[in-house]
Amino acid sequence: MTKLRWGMIGGGAGSQIGPAHRLGAGLDGNFDFVAGALDHRPEASRTYGQHLGLSADRAYGDWREMLAGEAARDDRVDLVTVATPNFTHYEITKAFLEAGFHVLCEKPMTMTVAEGEDIVTTARQTGRICAVNYGYSGYSLVRHMRAMVARGDLGQIRMVKAEFAHGHHADAADADNPRVRWRYDPQQAGVSAQFADCGIHALHMASFVIGQEVSRLSADTVACIPTRELEDDAMVNLRFDGGAVGRLWTSSIALGRQHGLTLQVFGEKGGLAWAQEQPNQLSWTPLGGRRQVIERGEANLSPAADRTTRVAIGHAEGMPLAFANIYLDLAEAIRARKEGREIDPAADLYPRAEDGLRSMAAVAAVAESGAAEGAWIDARPPMFRDV
Repeated sequence: MTKLRWGMIGGGAGSQIGPAHRLGAGLDGNFDFVAGALDHRPEASRTYGQHLGLSADRAYGDWREMLAGEAARDDRVDLVTVATPNFTHYEITKAFLEAGFHVLCEKPMTMTVAEGEDIVTTARQTGRICAVNYGYSGYSLVRHMRAMVARGDLGQIRMVKAEFAHGHHADAADADNPRVRWRYDPQQAGVSAQFADCGIHALHMASFVIGQEVSRLSADTVACIPTRELEDDAMVNLRFDGGAVGRLWTSSIALGRQHGLTLQVFGEKGGLAWAQEQPNQLSWTPLGGRRQVIERGEANLSPAADRTTRVAIGHAEGMPLAFANIYLDLAEAIRARKEGREIDPAADLYPRAEDGLRSMAAVAAVAESGAAEGAWIDARPPMFRDV
């Protein structure tokens, strides 16, 4: 099997997300890391790229240099990952799509709904894959939850409860910490802080698992640390297009919470519960029955769960392997296109540009609703309202 060629923009020395992407992309032997523009400082970018094993002519100084260099090569990269600061995602992603590259963009895909609609349109017009890294949807048991819902194990879905609450920004003395400050600065973060940073992960996971999209929402947003311009806590009520009700809490001041991503789904025939900090167990309670624990790697799970399990039962799989499952999906999607065949249905689960757009519409709706003391707002992107 010929490996696909992969390049990365951002994710340089000291990056939180860069190593997870490099581990994920390389884990299954589908991609070779051959090109990168890893730092906003040209010399640091070239030096670090070569430190990671890139050849000197493909360790680029910036993304524009990388775009020109790769576009001119016969052995250009098959996939580009964009892991730069949020406000740069739109420009870089659009440029690479227009040049004919497949793109995996970190979330949020864009800063505005209009930008998101433009990316969706560009991906459709160019025929290129534009994926968004909602990497937690790569966990095997999250995919098994989706399969259980889809095959009717829970019956009609009544309610979904999602949380992404941590306490790592609870210290008011961090006001001048640059790693924290930008997140609450409208000039750098846009109209939302905590919901745009973490809440959209919880929202995407809820929609991914139950197979429904949010249509309306009502939000209570607050800056518990009063020097912040944007929210550090939000409670959002959701209505989905398939009739389900949703409750979503996201916070960065919840002392005692670490990562804090959890999902519960309640249907007419049973309930499911999963937590990212214990990702190898899924709680399942059928109506009138006892609570059961489903283990990642056990027999008779769904094809989507089996395909994304590598480590034997009883041994931990974590976040880099969830990211690896997104790359596993993308490798199958790219090869299917190259070979002119249909993608394996169990792999056709990677988050799309459309998901990134829906997230941005929800971010805008949360900001509007929060400013209007919880008014109910249409959370659909304008381009999807008549679909």
